[in-house]
Amino acid sequence: MSQKLVCNCNGTMPLDTKALGVPVHHSLCRQEVSTFLKALDGSDSLVVACTQEGALFNELAEQSEKPLVAPLRFVNIREVAGWTQEAKLSGPKIASLLALADMPEAEPVPVVNYQSQGRLLIVGAGSLALPWAEKLGASLDISVLCTEPGDLPLVRNYPIYTGKVTKLDGYLGNFSVDWDLENPIDPEMCTRCGACVEACPESAIDLSFQIDLNKCKSHRSCVTACASIGAISFDRKERARNAEFDLILDLRTDPKMRMSQTPQGYFAPGKDPLDQAMVVNQLLEMVGEFEKPKYFVYNEKICAHGRNGKVGCSACIDVCSTGAIGSIFKNGQGSVDVNPNLCMGCGACSTACPSGAMRYNYPSVPHQGKELKTLATVFTAEAKKLNQAAAPSLLLHTLKAGTQMIDGLGRTAHVMPKQFEALPSFVIPYGIEHIASTGLDLWLGALTYGFTEVVLLLSGDEDPAYRATLEEQAHLTNAILKAYGFDERIHLIAAQSTDDLQTVSNAMGAMRQRGALSTICTPASFGLSNQKRETIEAVLEHLQKQAKTPLPEAGVALPNSSLLGGLNINKDACTLCMSCVSSCPEGALLDNPDEPILSFIEKQCVQCGICAQTCPEQALTLNPRLQTVEQRKQKTTLNETQAFHCISCGKAFGTLKMVDLMLTKLGAHGAFAGAAMDRLKMCGDCRVVDMVKKET
Repeated sequence: MSQKLVCNCNGTMPLDTKALGVPVHHSLCRQEVSTFLKALDGSDSLVVACTQEGALFNELAEQSEKPLVAPLRFVNIREVAGWTQEAKLSGPKIASLLALADMPEAEPVPVVNYQSQGRLLIVGAGSLALPWAEKLGASLDISVLCTEPGDLPLVRNYPIYTGKVTKLDGYLGNFSVDWDLENPIDPEMCTRCGACVEACPESAIDLSFQIDLNKCKSHRSCVTACASIGAISFDRKERARNAEFDLILDLRTDPKMRMSQTPQGYFAPGKDPLDQAMVVNQLLEMVGEFEKPKYFVYNEKICAHGRNGKVGCSACIDVCSTGAIGSIFKNGQGSVDVNPNLCMGCGACSTACPSGAMRYNYPSVPHQGKELKTLATVFTAEAKKLNQAAAPSLLLHTLKAGTQMIDGLGRTAHVMPKQFEALPSFVIPYGIEHIASTGLDLWLGALTYGFTEVVLLLSGDEDPAYRATLEEQAHLTNAILKAYGFDERIHLIAAQSTDDLQTVSNAMGAMRQRGALSTICTPASFGLSNQKRETIEAVLEHLQKQAKTPLPEAGVALPNSSLLGGLNINKDACTLCMSCVSSCPEGALLDNPDEPILSFIEKQCVQCGICAQTCPEQALTLNPRLQTVEQRKQKTTLNETQAFHCISCGKAFGTLKMVDLMLTKLGAHGAFAGAAMDRLKMCGDCRVVDMVKKET
């Protein structure tokens, strides 16, 4: 256990020492700082319930002679509990937040490495790009690509190119840029001697050393003047250029990379000089070796991307805003490829993935599950001690942006309590790396652990695809809950920006006025798994046992986005060719080696649709639905028919329906007239024997 230092911030928070079970200080960062210094000499790790003065406490810890047992950990109880309208009722929330801070940290994950030598390409109009190049030339290895002419410096201190960007991709330390040289003058060859400027009779060349083709009358005097240098050519065939860089400063009004999360090392600050200056400061620090977490784990074996040359699920590719995920087909087998250097850790791919092949790992769902179970358990136990009936609501938010919003709301509500409402006493905030990384497995898991609802706080800077995915997943999750007779428990708060505190305040006010909800089930004891489908199955089984409404025999229809469901089959069209069996990536469809029987296990189906695309008779359609756990585990027969036996040896080699269909389609063909028709009724071996006999 750790030492816990709690402060009421100069008496502005009504904290109960007895209820919290720890001493409450009045001014830990000032007059009582000696208490903190004394705690540094202890043998336990240290949790400080103050984020306001985190920098001060860290500085004091660094100056301490004794090394820390473990890194300092901080938890904010002021803005999320002590400064709210219900501060006196927030004891259970504070206790749960302190318990969370006391938990072990997540297991470390692999890292992705970057190496930058400071090779910077500045792209944009010469009037913008060249001044920055002059300022940065002494610190970075500068190159400039002028997309619009600008007066070139007479001294060639760095490469200057001109033209139109045709391709720009890559990441920190590994950018590749393609452009076309559109002007007859190649600035890389030009010596700025000025001979062409003097020779041009139309004054079509100025100090940008580019030809204004609207003024040029094709006298070619400039070509003659530059003959010894050869920088000017109106008949240049090779216009394509390419180079590699470590960093990109894109000053164009229409940047090439327009995704919401651009790669590390790429900056497009826009026209504002202040924004440009701030980006330049970052560029100066991006030389050397860097690393970031590898956010994901991919299991190709259970990926439903493609089989037999058919694309089934492409959810991760569709939702990725950074272009980090691509499609690969090899020998008909489809998988996805993730570039970890381009991945920015949003986790939307794991949220959208129906099979769990793409898994978010920073931190893992099992780790988050343990933390959520602790929060719910401690809150409930403390509320019971205080005779409070409330159960907690879970407020999920992106760690950085969401924390900024929640803290800002707490401070504003403390000063202006009539205009803004902070978090109710029953709402527990829980920060994750990115809001898009969380999906129905974690949401339903939280509900089974004792949370009454899950609220997602969107800060406004999410890619539209992320919002759409979260809304879709929330709709699906609520549909599952409704199938069991529960009301909707997954909600979204869609703020427009991190400054949009009013939207969050209104949502908190509505929750406060409504009051705490009741839990939908008794708390579960199981842990959440790294395997998404395994977690979902455990949750569904727990919810089914306590459902208000039993599921009907035929199940309950779910939205088309469902990762749960069965198959409808047109038995009249199905020939039992078993193409669907070979295409199913999850083993949900099964054949029988002895009889023509097509079987199905609904639990294994991820609704990828490859089977329906593969079926030559178009006999299969997806049926998104929720059946009982028992039904979904059973192997059911979708279709069966009589076997057709070879008319020569008697061996079964197909189905009666398949052979009848073949005879119907091929019977009119001249090649199968007469006795040759009988060969269609033979197995492969007998057909060969019969052909040999007829030839001899």
